[in-house]
Amino acid sequence: MPEEKKDFIIKDRRIFSQENPDKEKVEKENTQETTKKEPKEEVPTAGKSDAKEAEACLPEINFPTFIMSLNASALVNLGILDNPANGKKEINLSMAKQTIDILCLLEEKTQGNLSKDEESMLKNILYDLRIIYVKEKK
Repeated sequence: MPEEKKDFIIKDRRIFSQENPDKEKVEKENTQETTKKEPKEEVPTAGKSDAKEAEACLPEINFPTFIMSLNASALVNLGILDNPANGKKEINLSMAKQTIDILCLLEEKTQGNLSKDEESMLKNILYDLRIIYVKEKK
């Protein structure tokens, strides 16, 4: 039975500092070795420093930051916070309800697996969001 040859691309995603003069040489060698049959993809270089700066100011990914991001999303949809896309306050109660339901689902599914602080935070956020939702619904 003949073996099937599969082509694949290996991309080196390591970040090189500007002090490394061999950056282009290393990148060129990596792409030549791994992409013999595939055309080389052009990667824009203008956004690399912006992405690196954005990564530096992002919070650590953990359960509390995830819950806080869902809370912020619900607050935007309830019209409490400005929509970051256009800077205006907009009310979308169906999206707010969906986000509150997601938080409720997380509370149910993580019951007994959270620390006291995480459990308290989630319970308080849900309470606040539900109160605001009821007030907005009227």
